[in-house]
Amino acid sequence: MKFLKNRTVLGVVCIALSLVICFAITPLFNASKSSTMKIVRIKNDLKIGQEITSKDIEVVEVGAYNMPSEVMQKSEDVVGKYAAAEMIKGEYVLAAKVSDTPASENAYLYGLTGEKRAISITIPSFAGGLSGKLISGDIVSVIAVDYKEKGETVVPEELQYVEVIAVTDKKGNDDETVTVKPDGKEETELPETVTLLVTPEQANILAELEAEGEIHLSLVYRGTDENAQKFISAQEKYLTELAAGKENEKENEITNKPEVQQKPSESEVTEENSGENNSEIDKVIIDPENSSDENLENNSENNSDNMETEVNSDAESV
Repeated sequence: MKFLKNRTVLGVVCIALSLVICFAITPLFNASKSSTMKIVRIKNDLKIGQEITSKDIEVVEVGAYNMPSEVMQKSEDVVGKYAAAEMIKGEYVLAAKVSDTPASENAYLYGLTGEKRAISITIPSFAGGLSGKLISGDIVSVIAVDYKEKGETVVPEELQYVEVIAVTDKKGNDDETVTVKPDGKEETELPETVTLLVTPEQANILAELEAEGEIHLSLVYRGTDENAQKFISAQEKYLTELAAGKENEKENEITNKPEVQQKPSESEVTEENSGENNSEIDKVIIDPENSSDENLENNSENNSDNMETEVNSDAESV
């Protein structure tokens, strides 16, 4: 190790290291800084859930130094997808900020096919919306107070079993959305509206109830999608039969319309009324073993293990 103490040797080593740094490492470093790459950049501000079009982006060439590896480089990888986060003009598009599907908070609206409608009804009171405990996927019955101004509180046959697709507070946030206060605590908002998945006929009835009456919602079922579909199928079957009955009545009125309309007898009126009441919505029986764990615990506390839950047309459990 004596040669390291020699000033001549140390000088030669230092000179050699400086030459390596100047002519080898530095050029490589400068080359990496001067290299460029093409990336996708936002041209117009985008909101969450908005579909990205070719007018919203541009492909530009920028320096590749310190560029994130997840930045999108091809326009075809972005166009047609949805913004998973808000993006502003001039921002680079990262893979985490685009999604193949709409944002979760409004995905249910993109699933509409035209056969059914999404309609929101106002919750008139805290109790009217099941004390804020309704969630997406619940099956509910709509209770109308003073239905058609007859002074009766009923569950319209057309609204026996309806699916909840969203519960929204007064700020427009769905129940899955969590708002955090500046102090770090979660802010809880009471639900203001409930969005239901219905047919056009059901939507018309709900619109009338929203404008003229008071609405309450009663929970019928919460559990597996398979069991929930049984309630929806029963409701759809009844609506189909109801529509067919109305169509037959119109045809009979046209074909059998008498020249002189006579007042029907009391017996005929009784027969007609009894015939109208014969069409009832199917009863749905759900085996508790197929329900969720939460339902099983509640049933085991109040009922025997083999007891079944029967839902009749009045939305009452027997």
